Amino acid sequence: MWDEAKEGGTTRVLVVDDDAGVRFTLREMLKSLSGVEVDEAVDGEDALEKLSARPYELVISDLRMPRMDGMELVRRLSLFSRSPRVIVITAHGSERFAVEAMKAGAYDYFRKPFDVDELLAVVSRALESVRLREENARLSGELNLSRSLVFVSEPMARLAQLVQRAGSRDVTVLITGESGTGKERVADALVRASPRANRPFLRFNCAALTEELAEAELFGHARGAFTGAHRARPGLFREADGGTLLLDEVGELAPTLQARLLRVLQEGEVRPVGEDRPVTVDVRIIAATHRDLRRLALEGAFREDLYYRLNVVQLRVPPLRERPEDIPVLARVFLDRFIDRFHTGPLKIPDGFFEQLRALPWPGNVRELENTLESLVALSSEGRLDLGQLPSAEPAGADSGFPGASSDPVRPGPQDGAPGAGLKERVEAYERGLVLDALRIAGGNRSEAARRLGIGRATLHDKLRKYGLDDGGEERS
Repeated sequence: MWDEAKEGGTTRVLVVDDDAGVRFTLREMLKSLSGVEVDEAVDGEDALEKLSARPYELVISDLRMPRMDGMELVRRLSLFSRSPRVIVITAHGSERFAVEAMKAGAYDYFRKPFDVDELLAVVSRALESVRLREENARLSGELNLSRSLVFVSEPMARLAQLVQRAGSRDVTVLITGESGTGKERVADALVRASPRANRPFLRFNCAALTEELAEAELFGHARGAFTGAHRARPGLFREADGGTLLLDEVGELAPTLQARLLRVLQEGEVRPVGEDRPVTVDVRIIAATHRDLRRLALEGAFREDLYYRLNVVQLRVPPLRERPEDIPVLARVFLDRFIDRFHTGPLKIPDGFFEQLRALPWPGNVRELENTLESLVALSSEGRLDLGQLPSAEPAGADSGFPGASSDPVRPGPQDGAPGAGLKERVEAYERGLVLDALRIAGGNRSEAARRLGIGRATLHDKLRKYGLDDGGEERS
């Protein structure tokens, strides 16, 4: 996965000088600074080769060297998309060359012969500048992502940094992750961090339409190109020209459309259905999928060449189980949203509620958490949340140990939507589901289930008999 993060928190410094003695002296002086790793280059060309192989945060370069001098090196480095800080070394009395280098992009300079205090002061300022620049980039990335997603976890903070870098560099991005993790929100953040932020941003769900309609929607069509094409349409690629197109569920794209998409990525051209000539477009592609495209490509279900074209930068959105610390902050946001939407007024949050949320598996991720909290608030009564609506923590297929229970959280079953089902039958089916959920969460303890439902123990026994759930056994503790 594409990542330029520093290894182990060290700062990499490249010393460039054709004099081995000067390189040795600088290396020894820099050893007094903690967290600094020093490499050497003999001239500007050697330095560029090393910089192309790995990133450096700081370059210290002499100005006078054979092959490529320090001035030319400064000019070349200023063209880098993420250029390192550059400090130049100048001979005493030649400060004007250092000033020219700073105009060309150098950060600072110091003189030969070296004064240790001066050298370390200049280097320390440069390293602090590097740290602040990276901190600003990190905060900018988190700000962009936090406008779409709520998080406090380290995995999401790392994703935010990658979103900021990938967003600003106009590359094709493949967003992967389980259903419900927020891949479309990550795409929003990528666009906000992009030079195309103020250009069109269109979305297309590759699983939503038949192959013929999807082709016309994406690539456009001429009038009369097929039955029902009463007028020409430009298609999403031309409508997004200059901007960004999100292809959601790209793993569902039909094989013939995969070939056409590959041509757009390779040639920057689309050919509308029914037209003879291609049209040039400039569109950044962001693709998203919950499927393993690499495995699909190996199995022949997805074009391998298209997979590599889409997978220039891959951003994986972690599931909730990998970032449980985000669950309470997400829950608070959702509770506030739905309390406002349903006008319930303040709700009492039970003790241990957020810990209980963290303990649940949430296979549907953020979407499932949001839907569950919407249900809790919508069905709240007398200022209290009905915790009987929480999903079960039991794995699928587990035996809950009481009659009539299934492994999944029970909501109104198929019978309540059957033809002829009246209001009474639907209400009873829903009530039965609430009772089963409460019993499951309480581990079969009827007193605890009654408390969760907000009813007396005797009332619960009546409902168990009513719905055929009472096996006459002893109270489970």
